[in-house]
Amino acid sequence: MNRSSRLLCLLHAATSAGLAWVSVLQLRHGPLWAASLFAAAGLVPVIAVVRETVIGEQRRLIVELVTRSVRRGDATDAIVRAELDSACCERWWTSLGRAHEATCRRRLPHGSSAA
Repeated sequence: MNRSSRLLCLLHAATSAGLAWVSVLQLRHGPLWAASLFAAAGLVPVIAVVRETVIGEQRRLIVELVTRSVRRGDATDAIVRAELDSACCERWWTSLGRAHEATCRRRLPHGSSAA
């Protein structure tokens, strides 16, 4: 993890601790629904820390793979192979990510806002 990722994780942890404290205060002196809301909101920064950690690990692995490939002299092949392996299906590849084949595992319904 680099310095900015560590700082971001520290800010997320501080936010989570603050929300946990407000949740305890609401549990003691406020309505139960507010305590539940703050407790649930306190979990969101924890998820963000986990996400940052996973992204950092993925970046480290990619750098390691590219470094290993460069030593062997086939970095271009490794990058192309990784891109082709991440491709969804032939129709997805040729339609620039707009359409999927009927048998594609990753296809989304046409009414999805993510498409």
